[in-house]
Amino acid sequence: MPTDPVQAVDVAKRRFGDHPQARALHAKGTWVRGVFTATPEARSLSRAAHLQGDKIDVLARFSNGSGDPQSADYKPDVRGLAVRFTLPGGGETDLLAQSVPRFFSPTPEHFVDFIRANTGRTSNVKLPLFLARHPAAARSLPVNARALAPVSSYVNCRYFTVHALRWTNAQGTAQHVRCDWRPEATEIRISEEEARHRGHDYLAQELRERLGTWPARFILDAQIADPDDPVDDPSQHWPDTRRRVDVGTLTFTEVIDDPEAGGDIVVFDPSRLTDGIASTRDPVLAFRPAAYSESARRRAGPAR
Repeated sequence: MPTDPVQAVDVAKRRFGDHPQARALHAKGTWVRGVFTATPEARSLSRAAHLQGDKIDVLARFSNGSGDPQSADYKPDVRGLAVRFTLPGGGETDLLAQSVPRFFSPTPEHFVDFIRANTGRTSNVKLPLFLARHPAAARSLPVNARALAPVSSYVNCRYFTVHALRWTNAQGTAQHVRCDWRPEATEIRISEEEARHRGHDYLAQELRERLGTWPARFILDAQIADPDDPVDDPSQHWPDTRRRVDVGTLTFTEVIDDPEAGGDIVVFDPSRLTDGIASTRDPVLAFRPAAYSESARRRAGPAR
């Protein structure tokens, strides 16, 4: 049965608890500002305005994957990085990424079924059954499990985009691309014991202290698909031998107060694209905006 956005948010709320003012997933986060500057190679791949080499202002949010806004930073979890680029001449485009390298769900239904299987007291029975029915998801577990270990800092791990997008340059040449954010700092994982010692909210505290002293940088790394690579299925991994191009540097300069504290709602949308970057027929990408809108509707509360 096809999944609808209301159902998807309901399932997430059952898994993590109903926190009315919080996102259904990635509820706990830290907001930052920065600047993105594309490389000359980026312009050769896409005519998108933020990839032409200008300094682009960025609003971003680091997050824990849980739907609990009080989740402890020391718990194993997916980490997220959502980035909004302010385009020259007006407009915005978003890029969302996560710290696990393999997205295992080819459809929204598959992802919602996984959350169901991982919910409640019977999850120790339901989750193995889910994995038995979906061997591709089971094969992704070892590499993803390593990425769930606690991190020493939000800026000390790599973030991977889920979806392939179609980049078109000024000459009309198009290629499919997946991106990830590669930290300039050394990638460091720590034990849960060490993470517990650092405290419940150590990631936000560490980031504020770090950016108060020195900026943190990420490189945007674009992986270029071969013509026969699958581009509509986010669960299909491309070979590591595919060409990679560094297309820009993102420099985070400051932690900022939560822009949603006054009741405003900010929705990062992976389908908020701009000329020179287009979506594929990926069903997960097509579904996400409606699910995020449903989550935002609930966060906003009754119509004012």
